Amino acid sequence: MVSLLRTLQHHTDELSGVAFSPALLATCSIDKTLRVYSTANFSELPFSPLSGHGYGVHCCCFSSCGRFLLSCSTDGTIIAWGMDTGEQAAVLQHPDRSPLRVCALAPNSSLLLAGACDGTAALWDFSCKTLRRCSAVSEASVAACCFSPCGQFFVTGCSRGDLKLWDVDIGLLHNEKDAHDLGVTCCSFANQFTVDGRCVEFRLASCGQDSRLKIWIVVQREGADCTMKMRHTLTSHSAPVLSCTFSSDGEMIVSGSVDKSVLIHDVNQGTVLHILKHHTRYVTAVAVSPTMPWIATGSMDRTVNVWRIGDGENTVAAEPSQTVCQGRKSQGHSRSLVSDWSEEDVQMWLQEEGLGELVGIFKANNMDGAELIQMKKETLAELGINSLGLRSRLLRKINGLKAQQSNSEAPDEFLCPITRELMKDPVMAADGFSYERESMEGWIRGKNKTSPMTNLPLLTTLLTPNRSLKMAIERWTSGQ
Repeated sequence: MVSLLRTLQHHTDELSGVAFSPALLATCSIDKTLRVYSTANFSELPFSPLSGHGYGVHCCCFSSCGRFLLSCSTDGTIIAWGMDTGEQAAVLQHPDRSPLRVCALAPNSSLLLAGACDGTAALWDFSCKTLRRCSAVSEASVAACCFSPCGQFFVTGCSRGDLKLWDVDIGLLHNEKDAHDLGVTCCSFANQFTVDGRCVEFRLASCGQDSRLKIWIVVQREGADCTMKMRHTLTSHSAPVLSCTFSSDGEMIVSGSVDKSVLIHDVNQGTVLHILKHHTRYVTAVAVSPTMPWIATGSMDRTVNVWRIGDGENTVAAEPSQTVCQGRKSQGHSRSLVSDWSEEDVQMWLQEEGLGELVGIFKANNMDGAELIQMKKETLAELGINSLGLRSRLLRKINGLKAQQSNSEAPDEFLCPITRELMKDPVMAADGFSYERESMEGWIRGKNKTSPMTNLPLLTTLLTPNRSLKMAIERWTSGQ
């Protein structure tokens, strides 16, 4: 039996990662933020959301004790967040500032690994935050990585489909070519391993664009190279599989797919135990709690679902229970439409934006979100707000709300693939995709001569104005 415990709806863009610590659940998104929840009641912590990345966040993971949360981004950095205050404990940058797609910590939190779009893997000593080595591990983008439970080697998976085993000095131990046709998307070790004499066996799961979920046996022999052999190829998904992870006891494997489903397999038999179909778009991330029988699933539909596996006293009915943001942001901020804000939400927003002197005026005139978003200079004058500076500040804040709302509702083709923000000056690059001019020019200046979308070399850095797209965005914006 699988029951839905919570549905969290606080991110304003696609979910890219979810992670559990013994006491916390973290989520990250293309909206550039991370959110952190207490697993006691799934309320958002006071310091959440966490903002610090310049571009979308692609992956997050906790240190073994849950003291730190790590996140990596297109901006080429990994940020270590302290979970006592939510403040940044360290910012680590890829040597060539290449976009980072995935990160992982060794089981004892001594080493931090990140995979980059330029085919390199960067390895830091996490205790002193120093870079140990950055080496090319693939000719394609590194899309997946994970440490073995012993912490003595790690695995990388690339967008060309290869899985490779490496020692902690980034020395190649084994190369499984074409493990997944069209590319590897995720990999994960089971926490358990067996020792037989001088032979140690680990279980590794990988998934990819070929719609396959594969279970491997990784064998490490004393004085010999590591080897990999296939145990199961699971074909229950009908579309590319984007994420996978083992249950805490290693007996089940959870996977999320482009087919919008989450599947739970029996690892030993390779059979499907549960099919979860609650997301309305691609399932991009899955995580399993180390202490509770819980699964978290993140999707491009901007939601995170938390599930309970098995019968238990604390099982909640399978109907979604949507939580309300209880962090430093007001209740109104957790809603996607400003027009839905109540009078109290508007008043709280004014206080947070440093416009507390206007609360009395708004309260006396019963101004809610629908009226706030429609305000103009003439309206402010009618309300008796005579200070020109105060009127200007309020209008700037309202325009910012409109821009934020437009970004969350805009058609995907109107958003810059790099920043995920509504484009104002779209240009077409040599890869055939359109980007915000300023973002793409910054991408190229940062020594990135590859496509942000395909990771293939750009034949030219010439950018051509996309006037038809600009006109379509303007028409859409004017109709808001």
